[in-house]
Amino acid sequence: MTVQQSPEIGKSIVAAGLRTNYHDQGQGFPVLMIHGSGPGVSAYANWRLVMPVLAKSRRVIAPDMVGFGFTERPEGMAYTMDAWVKQAIDLMDELELDQVDLVGNSFGGALSLALAIRHPERVRRLVLMGAAGVNFPITPALDAIWGYTPSFENMRKVMDMFAYDRSLVTDELAQLRYEASKRPGFQESYAAMFPAPRQRWVASLASRDEDIRALPHETLIIHGREDQVLPLSNSIHLSQLILRSQLHVFGRCGHWTQIEHAARFAQQVGNFLAEADAV
Repeated sequence: MTVQQSPEIGKSIVAAGLRTNYHDQGQGFPVLMIHGSGPGVSAYANWRLVMPVLAKSRRVIAPDMVGFGFTERPEGMAYTMDAWVKQAIDLMDELELDQVDLVGNSFGGALSLALAIRHPERVRRLVLMGAAGVNFPITPALDAIWGYTPSFENMRKVMDMFAYDRSLVTDELAQLRYEASKRPGFQESYAAMFPAPRQRWVASLASRDEDIRALPHETLIIHGREDQVLPLSNSIHLSQLILRSQLHVFGRCGHWTQIEHAARFAQQVGNFLAEADAV
């Protein structure tokens, strides 16, 4: 399969001066889905099982954030929360979306928190899945993931850290993600994002507790009980900070809730967002 034929390639739009690759499916109230930060990740790889389900009742938009997937990678790009928030807001502006429901996974959860704090009027409801965005001691798994260098063996080890059910991590899947991680420019931007020592990048993704506590949004927080990458304590802490939140913990689940429990995840998120549709 050539890059041109890849399902990871969606539509293209310029947001914050960046040629941004994004997927746009369905009709209805828009939901913006922000992927995580694993090596070789893209919006499609992250959300491929969930997008078609949610798109039955709403408009689903899933961009590749700068530094990931098939969005333009300008030379000398500074990968900061300011840049990612600006890209997301400009994407909404270009698509003429005054307000969205926001779903963020891991790194995308941290970005979703920052966006909701800085632009609360642009977010209707918030879903955080295995989210970063608070300070915590970096896990060995996250340190290894951010420190990934391209090889099939390294990708296989990294992917084993994501899933509770190791049968999901086939050699074929690991090979596909390895091939994605070594496309021209991919590793260069990835290595530039989270160089060692990496605890500082956990802090750079974190929002202040007092700002999180001030969020007015109805929020669904989801986490896998056996998550090795982002600790369950993150989501418990977020649920204690956010007044209008509910926390759901999936048992027998690692960092891949949207893949390991795709149908249940999509149903839960769909039901949560549908409550706002009915208001």
